[in-house]
Amino acid sequence: MYRFKEERPLGIKKIYVLLLQCLFLLSLIFLMSAKTLTIFAVIYSISAVILIGHMWLSKNRLKTKIIFSIIYLLIMILQQVLNTSFVFSGNEVWGLFMLKKFVAIIIIFVPFFVLYLNYLYTLQYQFSFKDASSISFEMIKEIHERGVVFKNKVSKSKSSLSKGNLNEIVQDIPRHSYTKYLNKNTLTDQYFEECENSLKDEHLYIVLSSTGSPASELISLFTNKSYNHVSLSFDKELKTIISYNGGENVAPPGLNREQLVFFNKKEDASIMVYRISAPKEKKQAVIDKIREVNEIGSAYNLIGLVTKVSIRPNIMFCSQFVYNALKIARLEYFHSPSTKVKPTDFVENDYYRKLQFCYEIKFNEL
Repeated sequence: MYRFKEERPLGIKKIYVLLLQCLFLLSLIFLMSAKTLTIFAVIYSISAVILIGHMWLSKNRLKTKIIFSIIYLLIMILQQVLNTSFVFSGNEVWGLFMLKKFVAIIIIFVPFFVLYLNYLYTLQYQFSFKDASSISFEMIKEIHERGVVFKNKVSKSKSSLSKGNLNEIVQDIPRHSYTKYLNKNTLTDQYFEECENSLKDEHLYIVLSSTGSPASELISLFTNKSYNHVSLSFDKELKTIISYNGGENVAPPGLNREQLVFFNKKEDASIMVYRISAPKEKKQAVIDKIREVNEIGSAYNLIGLVTKVSIRPNIMFCSQFVYNALKIARLEYFHSPSTKVKPTDFVENDYYRKLQFCYEIKFNEL
């Protein structure tokens, strides 16, 4: 029986990356579970000391060193004040307290963000007019493009990291599990009957969606992609569309049937539908596997979006599921560890033109 899990020998580099991801995850869990401000105060202070030391060891002018040392100290003071007066200000409900601690973790990176801004400024203005002749057009263009991309990211992050989005994400976190199956027998006999009826259509349909959900908007900050969810359907009309998701507060997170109405969460929400040839027996293999997962159980791999690791075979995220489904049918047309596949990879890595575009739905035009 085919299992949704890849077992390949890990190289030194992969082990190193995996250890770093695990360390990041453990640090995140540790900080989210902290009950006092002491650990945050220590981290803020150490960050300030490191960055001030880095500034004084750099080749910047004395005036710049003094200014940035003052900036880092002021940031540390503001971090401590925010922590005392806002994050650990008193007894609150669990969800709100977790949201506040998430803010406390985010502001750890503020001084490093200032360091990055200084780096961009130095790149753009370190050349004098005397040296202008030695600067290539490509170099200027690259510096400008980096600045534009950074500006766009900051602008986009304002809406993606809004209080409403973060609050919804934090409240949704307790519904997920990284170690045990939460979703079981949520797919009905009627659903599988519809899947069986689709076997005469010898295609599988891959659906990319730009939904506008808080999780999707947050993911887009890291992927720089508009389409951050992918689903699988056995029919062209998408009556059998399915993927790993959060369950929309209707079903437990895991392998769930989807509805198009769930994708329409912003003004420019849209989906792109592609198909790949899939003989009857290959479609049947995928249906059988989905039936097995439905009986055994599943969960959405929320933490795996960051760590790129799945502890159990049926704990996955959307692109991981679709890629593994193609592997079961022996229809995968590019090679990658399933935990590293992004939704847009299914189109961008279609070097052999296995996919055929079917149609696009723009919900604001319906």
